[in-house]
Amino acid sequence: MDQKNIAIQEFNYELPEEKIALFPLERRDASKLLVYKKGSISEDTYLGLDSHIPAKSLLIFNNTRVLEARIIFKKTSGAEIELFCLESADLQKDISLSMMKQQKIRWKCMIGGASKWKPGEILIKEVALAGEPLVLRASYVEKRQDGFIIEFSWTPELLSFAEVLHLAGQVPLPPYLKRAVEATDAERYQTIYAQHEGSVAAPTAGLHFTDNIFSRLYQKGISHGYVTLHVGAGTFKPVKSPTLASHEMHAEIIEVRADVLKKLLEFTAADIIAVGTTSMRTLETIYWLGVKTYTEKDLKPESLDLDQWEVYQGKTPLPSREEALESLLNWMKLHKLSTLLSRTRLLIVPGYQFKMARGLITNFHQPQSTLLLLVAAMVGNDWKRIYQYALTHDFRFLSYGDGCLLFNQEL
Repeated sequence: MDQKNIAIQEFNYELPEEKIALFPLERRDASKLLVYKKGSISEDTYLGLDSHIPAKSLLIFNNTRVLEARIIFKKTSGAEIELFCLESADLQKDISLSMMKQQKIRWKCMIGGASKWKPGEILIKEVALAGEPLVLRASYVEKRQDGFIIEFSWTPELLSFAEVLHLAGQVPLPPYLKRAVEATDAERYQTIYAQHEGSVAAPTAGLHFTDNIFSRLYQKGISHGYVTLHVGAGTFKPVKSPTLASHEMHAEIIEVRADVLKKLLEFTAADIIAVGTTSMRTLETIYWLGVKTYTEKDLKPESLDLDQWEVYQGKTPLPSREEALESLLNWMKLHKLSTLLSRTRLLIVPGYQFKMARGLITNFHQPQSTLLLLVAAMVGNDWKRIYQYALTHDFRFLSYGDGCLLFNQEL
């Protein structure tokens, strides 16, 4: 199967506006859960998730935290210019270093109202603080193909960029919600276990999880672990080309601790469930990075990245899942690394053979999206039946909507 020739039109479906959830439910774990297993479909809520997962399973979550990446500047004329912060302009893998920067930093942004921003004009935003107010300045540096480079500077200079965003920015809701940010979004567009700042979109499958769910999973003997993938704005980018050959997958930073890799070795792939497409892409990336360290003995840390088509190049024979994980751990030990830092552009589409997990918990995704392609890779053509069932049984779609638990029958 040539994945590059997959026609995106085959992954289209009609999504009525009224099916899109504009707001989350009052209780996170009250969201509906569609369960797909061995070809059959059933319904529950997220609170009952434990009853559908075998004991001694391992759930893997993405613990990234959404940045307040949307900053609105108002000019003296009253015109508004919106900067959407995408990623650090120096492209370093350790995003925490960028978040700790003080005084000034350069960031890649998208700009709303760019035509209102005159060359050489410095945008200024003031935020009231106890004592000295925060004064944030934005200077236009250059335009690139995929965004603009903006230099931010601020006083007090001792504030970190993370603190500046907390004070001056807003949570960047998905564009398809088409509504203003409300105060409750600051909490509800984060998972309860969010920890590492760096995403511009939430790993939405995790938005449904509560302490009650974790307690019930624990009581059944179901373990969990955390990886980090910092979600980029490309997650909202639809596939616009007729086939996948011309679609450029966005690069995203992953961070995985060595102890998590060791934990993965304690379970088989059939025992592991990824919570969210980002967790699944991270898990599968881990395998392929292990393959690289297994086959390229002199690989340096700065070169350990994964491109979008690498995994479809038919390299054989491949090491086993266990060999790949052990190789990656040995490579990290050799380079004195306790945390794996890498960039992944992995594109999981129909025909992909999953190596690391049997199940996937995820929301219902947009038509013709790479997220829907990943779902189709997991369940085959039954994705159409699953989505049709959800549409006709009052499931809510997209980021604040309901979700599903899907099992791959091949593992």
